[in-house]
Amino acid sequence: MTITHISAECYPIAKVGGLADVLGALPKYQNELGVTAQVVMPFYNNKFTKSHNFKPIYNDTIQLDETDYDFRILTLKDNTLGFEVFFVDVPELLYTDFVYTSDDTERFLAFQIAALDWIAQDDTVPDIIHCHDHHTGLIPFMVQESFKYNRLRRIPVAFTIHNAQYQGWFSHDLVGLIPDFKFKHVGLLDWNHVINPLAAAIKCSWIVTTVSPSYMDELKQDANGLESLLSDEHAKCIGILNGIDTEVWNPETDPLIIDNYNQETVEFGKQANKAFLCKEFNLDINKPLFAFIGRLVGQKGADLFPAIFTDALINNDISILLLGSGEKHTENELNILKHKFNTNNYNAFIGYDEKLSHIIYAGADFLLMPSRVEPCGLNQMYALKYGTVPIVNSVGGLKDTVEDIDYGGFGICHNEVSVAEVSHAITRASEFYNSEKFKQTRTEIMSIDHSWHASAQSYLNVYNSLNPFL
Repeated sequence: MTITHISAECYPIAKVGGLADVLGALPKYQNELGVTAQVVMPFYNNKFTKSHNFKPIYNDTIQLDETDYDFRILTLKDNTLGFEVFFVDVPELLYTDFVYTSDDTERFLAFQIAALDWIAQDDTVPDIIHCHDHHTGLIPFMVQESFKYNRLRRIPVAFTIHNAQYQGWFSHDLVGLIPDFKFKHVGLLDWNHVINPLAAAIKCSWIVTTVSPSYMDELKQDANGLESLLSDEHAKCIGILNGIDTEVWNPETDPLIIDNYNQETVEFGKQANKAFLCKEFNLDINKPLFAFIGRLVGQKGADLFPAIFTDALINNDISILLLGSGEKHTENELNILKHKFNTNNYNAFIGYDEKLSHIIYAGADFLLMPSRVEPCGLNQMYALKYGTVPIVNSVGGLKDTVEDIDYGGFGICHNEVSVAEVSHAITRASEFYNSEKFKQTRTEIMSIDHSWHASAQSYLNVYNSLNPFL
């Protein structure tokens, strides 16, 4: 069986969020199960592409409206990723130092069309095409409806929703950019009088998955306007919990952290990493260290962070360290807090640093995830692997992976994203830190298996259900 994943992101090549982590791990684990999984993604102008060598294997031209764009398909000369990656190089549209902009309609249309043009002409075609998020959402429609892709029509197309809040909407005025199809089927592209790639993918894919069972349930109640569509298509919808790549995220072997450790040495290992963080960010090592890593956006509850942190720091003897970037107003407010709390109990690194994120997982005592929406969440799984207790809002994948300590679990859970609720959760965590059970819990959570092994097999089972002859 050959599975072709198509995505805008893939770690370590290009990462904005959890989508990249999934695409950097799932194909590798699927290959270990004896199939051939590969990734097709855009060729960006970034650190990875500048530091690696590539070879072209195909070139052609696509047309968008009345403009012709030359494109190439590239592969890595030396690939150590554990799966093959094919890069779609459309220099005028995709070779940028960013993954996304405020209007990516033509960029990602070019990517999808070029990818399908290449796949359709190849001597062998994949057994499964697996698309990820709205940036690839028109592929299921084009495979089913566009005349030029008739050869691909019998190939099962799977589609995974990583985040339904972003849907790729654009005007019907641009429908001519899509390769020719029977116009009477244009309704497959439409949702609320605009072309909606995510809606089109849900309608036209053979199977629709999300990244956790609870998120699939939640989407039927809140999917940014697609609730009724997902309810109507429920028979082909399934939630499969993401995993983490334990070759990358393993405190015993992680080359990015200060001191490696396992369950037996967790106390000393975490203390060494915490000592580094406290020295680097002027924090008190004797206080419990609470951390946040991620995008500073409303979905993550970040708009409330200035008020939450202020309340928590006034009422608890703790330290807080934040690593993230996003909405400028929130960034500014969090920077201002540095001047308000300059007594070694608060600091913020505005931006992103992969190495620092690993050290924070290793050195923090608690990880904050007060997300309003969290389709799966990987950060809480990383935290568990590194012996860091997660504090989460019980939604989506957070609900599926973190149980509260008061109910025999190992995390701190709350059911509302408000200053009062999150602050109360921090207070509970602070009290837990000083209990005998804290060290025991920290050791036990490191053994929880959230690797990709089971999830990769679940996807193969889904593929086999689409075509039992694979």
